Amino acid sequence: MKYGSVPVEAAVGLILGHTVRGTAVLKKGHVVTSADVEMLKAGGIATVIGARLDPDDVGEDTAAGEIAAALSGPHIHASPAHTGRCNLVADASGVVLVEKQAVDSANATDEAVTIATLPHFAAARMGQIVATVKIIPFAVPRDVLGDVETKLGRASLRLAPFRAKKFALISTLLPSLKPSVVAATEEIARQRIADINGTVSHSVRVVHETRAVASAIKTAIEGGAEIALIVGASATADRADVVPAGIVCAGGTIDHFGMPVDPGNLLVLAHVGACPVLVLPGCARSPKLNGVDWVMQRLAADIPVSSRDIMAMGVGGLLVDTPSRPLPRAQAVQKSAPAPKAKIAAIVLAAGQSRRMGGPNKLLMNVDGVALVRRTVKAILAAPVSELIVVTGHEPGKIDEALHGLNVRLVHNPRYVDGLSTSLKVGLDAVSVTAVGAVICLGDMPDIAARHVGRLIAGFDPDEGREIGVPTHNGKRGNPVLWGRRFFQEMHEISGDVGARHLIGANESLVYEVDFEDTGVLLDLDTPGQWDDYLSSSPPLRK
Repeated sequence: MKYGSVPVEAAVGLILGHTVRGTAVLKKGHVVTSADVEMLKAGGIATVIGARLDPDDVGEDTAAGEIAAALSGPHIHASPAHTGRCNLVADASGVVLVEKQAVDSANATDEAVTIATLPHFAAARMGQIVATVKIIPFAVPRDVLGDVETKLGRASLRLAPFRAKKFALISTLLPSLKPSVVAATEEIARQRIADINGTVSHSVRVVHETRAVASAIKTAIEGGAEIALIVGASATADRADVVPAGIVCAGGTIDHFGMPVDPGNLLVLAHVGACPVLVLPGCARSPKLNGVDWVMQRLAADIPVSSRDIMAMGVGGLLVDTPSRPLPRAQAVQKSAPAPKAKIAAIVLAAGQSRRMGGPNKLLMNVDGVALVRRTVKAILAAPVSELIVVTGHEPGKIDEALHGLNVRLVHNPRYVDGLSTSLKVGLDAVSVTAVGAVICLGDMPDIAARHVGRLIAGFDPDEGREIGVPTHNGKRGNPVLWGRRFFQEMHEISGDVGARHLIGANESLVYEVDFEDTGVLLDLDTPGQWDDYLSSSPPLRK
């Protein structure tokens, strides 16, 4: 490849190294045509900078795609290459497995080729980018590309999916332990299990005694539990303590006590027959990342965990001051304030005329005694949003009345009859300048919950290319969608009765998906039939 400045007259076929603005704009990477030459000359531009490929060069997109194909293994697919970058995306939620030596060797081949991956054994959600291949110049020589592919071999990056494991959850009790603490800890454990596609098939509370623990373990395994979690009423102090002794009494073996991960030091890894048993450390009472998450993730993905594996977790095992567990000890001792979180606004679109309902305003119809729009707004208010803006149109006074007493800001769309896009613009214009993004919510989603919005916000990270958050259920995309501020202008240019869904496809490399086990992100109520079906379902199914 030859790169440099050339006269405009000789620029046909040149790949532009920088954006050029003549009477029109030619972007970096554009291949100059004869018509472009005339335009540039008319604009008074005499020279341009760019690249010409040699016969043995492979273009950046083709090269990135070939390397990605060599790198990716089961349950990972490569997105279309663009501007020399090809992202590899998880097809399922699971644990990423990386052949570090192969990737390091490939990266050492030539500065033109770069491969970045998540860490070995990192957990990834379906739709998450797990690696990216970037070609630095506009092309690489074919022999360099071949060398990289040889060093990678095949499938140096794989994903072990979380399996639908059955978990037993055993809590031990002491008189000094409040029932509310036990319940809260069990709920956090259930969420951990759900996050790795597991289900709780057996849950029991027993007194904090060796025989009671042993009996509970045996009953759980006889009932089909594949992994047992034990939440002790007090921290384990020794291999011979009550809960480990109960495991041994049940016929089990203590594989390892302790781990070089903080928080998580007091984890107990054991097994009874083929069933792994984990005695959770006290930090598992918090939802923050700790060592038990690493072990549970591997077990859920059918990756064996041995004593040696535990002892190899020390490098990277200091989780105390990571963003996922922000300085709890420093705050306690020094009273220092946590770093401010990015502000994400929420916009609820509540201006529609409910035409498909054939008469009534669906947003004012009752669900369990509460107006649908109020139910939706209250759920979103419980999420970590910086402000909530409700866009009204049809029957604004009634919507206002339905939301009375809630901490929301109502803005009216006088052009609501012209379609959804007009309400979207009004809502975006009302977002505070300090917000870095906005969650766009529909007002007619009865099962939307704070956890849906909260997880979308937690995944937002523009620095990592995660700027459009999309919720999914079983691979199907739903609502609400989180948009970074950079897209506000493009969304403002939409017209008619449409939303911004097409911008997701146009910016796929910036999309991160958040998968949910429930259907709340897919369900909205538009027709009388949908309402009847929903209202006839039992309340537990609607939560």
